[in-house]
Order: sequence, then structure tokens, then C-alpha cells
Amino acid sequence: MNVCCLDMEGVLVPEIWIAFAEATGIPELRRTTRDEPDYDKLMAFRMGILREHGLGLRQIQDVIATIDPLPGAREFLDELRTRSQVIIISDTFEEFAKPLMAKLNWPTLFCNSLVVGEDGMVEGVRMRCEQSKLTTVRALQSAGFDTIATGDSFNDLAMIQASKAGFLFRSTDQIKADYPQIPAYDEFDELLAAFVGALEQ
Repeated sequence: MNVCCLDMEGVLVPEIWIAFAEATGIPELRRTTRDEPDYDKLMAFRMGILREHGLGLRQIQDVIATIDPLPGAREFLDELRTRSQVIIISDTFEEFAKPLMAKLNWPTLFCNSLVVGEDGMVEGVRMRCEQSKLTTVRALQSAGFDTIATGDSFNDLAMIQASKAGFLFRSTDQIKADYPQIPAYDEFDELLAAFVGALEQ
């Protein structure tokens, strides 16, 4: 039995924080897990920038409402779901993801949640568990599943490496150079073929 485990941002949808950085003109918010391996440090940095500029959840959600899945992502996901169970495992938040899941035909999503104050400001995060991507694939494996995983960032590497098969998708040149043993793809048809091949093993 197989479960395909996919990262969300950078794989299926554009990076939310980059879109928000562009919409607000705050270049510091372009920093993502492609740049900063320490997710707690990254989120603390982001929350500090939001407070500094007086930006809350509503402003972020307004930008998210304008984001569409990457071209070909829904078709890729729909086809993969005819061949295997699929779970999106993301470090994003329920408060961000819902409109994006609607545009992807409501796949299963495991993510985190935000702590939002009465004034609408983001005060903190509630992480589902430590090392959520690795922990989730390990839990699936303990339940008798083989996992096949893909992602684009530092925080995807552990689940990719722990899986029966794993792939980088539209990752950075640096990550691809540092992890040459992980097959890397840039097109959805290539990624689908890689998943299909792994499912048949």
C-alpha cells in the first residue's frame, strides 16, 4: 500500500509569502523555506515584519484569494489521485489553505494553524507536531504504508529521504547540487511519470 505525500507551496501553488511580499511591497517577506532551513526562526521573522507594518490575517487572506494553483497542478493532482491515496503535507496554516484547497478539488491536507489575536494580528503558530513532514511519513509507515514524497525546499528533505522514493520538484540549484542523489524534475508530466514508476515498484 502506497501513500503519495506532496508539499503544497512551490509544488502545487505559488509561495504564499512571496505573493504577499509582492502585493505589499515588503521584500523581506520573500524569504521562504528555500532560503531558511529553520522554520521556527523563519516564522518569528515573518511575524515581526507583520507587526512592524501593522498587517494581520485579513490582509494575507485577501492576497491568498487572488492566488491560483500552478499551471498543470490540478490536472497532475487529479491524475495522481486516480492511482494512489494522496496527502498534502504542508507547513502552511488552515487559515491560509482553505481557498487553495477548493481550487485543487479538496485534496487531503495536513497542516498547522495560527494564533490570531482579537485585533486580527498573527500572534503565534500552533504546529501540529515536531518535524511535521517527517513525523507524518513515519506515522504512515508505522501504519503499514509505503510513502512516496516530493517537495522543493529544505523542510521537505527529511520526508523525501525517509520515503520509499522521493523527488525534488522545481527546487533551487543549491538544494539540487547539495542532494544530487534525489531525482529532480521541473515539469508535472515528468513528476507524474516518476510517481507512477515508484507506485509500480
